[in-house]
Amino acid sequence: MTKADIVADIAEETGLERVEALKAVEAFMNSVKSSLSKGQNVYLRGFGSFVVKERAEKTGRNISKNTAIIIPAHNIPSFKPAKTFVEEVKTNVTLK
Repeated sequence: MTKADIVADIAEETGLERVEALKAVEAFMNSVKSSLSKGQNVYLRGFGSFVVKERAEKTGRNISKNTAIIIPAHNIPSFKPAKTFVEEVKTNVTLK
């Protein structure tokens, strides 16, 4: 499913125009990105949590030059689904 599919679904379910649904989806994504970039987690009850995780510094290898490089500590965004969300996917999804 793409963003366009999500916008179409929202427009159909709510009766909004596609342009308005697109603005709502874009505003939601911008709000989540903005919060995470400030180090604030986003919790959506029954859906999941968008959280910032810290990765520790580690040593990596450049295989082509056979040298070690230091990868500095950094933060990454992560999504953890809610238990109810996970259970719904487990019970309803059948892979082909």
